[in-house]
Amino acid sequence: MLVLGIESSCDETAISLVKDGHEVLSSAISSQIQKHAEYGGVIPELAAREHLTNINEVLKLSLTEAGKSLSDLDGIAVTNHPGLLPALLVGTSYANGLSASLDIPVVGVNHLVAHIYGSFIERQDLLDSKTSITALLVSGGHTQIIILSPDGTCEIVGGTIDDAAGEAFDKAAKILGLPYPGGPIIDRMAKDGDPKKIDFPRPLKGKKEHRFNFSFSGLKTSLLYKVKDKELTKQEMNDMLASYQEAIVDVLTHKTFDAAKKYGSRNIVVCGGVACNSALRQRLKDLAEKNNVEVVLTPPKYCTDNAAMIAALGYHQLKSNPEPASIEAIPRAPKLTQVPFFNK
Repeated sequence: MLVLGIESSCDETAISLVKDGHEVLSSAISSQIQKHAEYGGVIPELAAREHLTNINEVLKLSLTEAGKSLSDLDGIAVTNHPGLLPALLVGTSYANGLSASLDIPVVGVNHLVAHIYGSFIERQDLLDSKTSITALLVSGGHTQIIILSPDGTCEIVGGTIDDAAGEAFDKAAKILGLPYPGGPIIDRMAKDGDPKKIDFPRPLKGKKEHRFNFSFSGLKTSLLYKVKDKELTKQEMNDMLASYQEAIVDVLTHKTFDAAKKYGSRNIVVCGGVACNSALRQRLKDLAEKNNVEVVLTPPKYCTDNAAMIAALGYHQLKSNPEPASIEAIPRAPKLTQVPFFNK
């Protein structure tokens, strides 16, 4: 089955063609980062206008890269939640139009669950796991620990109660006068710093009532007070960033391995844009060896927003239950502890 995936939930216009849920034939992306950088964050209306401008060209690029035409498609998958409503509306409207004109089914895909499936695109063997899998989802707006059951369902056992890890990086960059987005530049600068130089708090670490929950707003406030009215040298800046990043990485990894132990997971998958962070990836590798657990680090191309993960997960939805009706954009994901992953 050949599925066309469309992703427009935030500031990436992405379209991909994926065969049978894992064979990625193309993955075209038009990024808007520079458009939003001057505002220090994503502007929903601007994002929607850029999606409208770019989506036809991105579709052409994806079809050309795959060597396919619209007539070859068997179905369409589109991100319909969660995300910025104006941006989602562009993708869902486009998908509905293509579905009607080509007379093929369309399904709406949960963007967050698709991030998890991005870990499985090149590791299809994980789909046959007989035990639970612990997933750490860390993106710009979400930080969650999710337990994937062998029956194909997933349970959210922990999440952020305020800022997500990605927001913590972006807000730190803003405090220190660094460019947006903050994650990549902090990652680079922290490599030249001492992660033990400054003692930052580890929010909610060791709190039984919030065993798998996260909170990064206090960490951001701590940074604000440490740099207030100070002129940092280059080395002091690097040390500050390395220590700040270390606090985030420490909390993320501690809680993830704790969850894997509690739920008996032999595999941990890590996904989302922040999963590109080099310090986080190295720490996970180191801890995997010590804890005799396999950590599957999602390839960077499937960590950041992309349409391959949408098409790949959409394949399973189309295979089990094709949607006859048009897809509606839903800005906020339902507040449920359990959400479907895919039907085996």
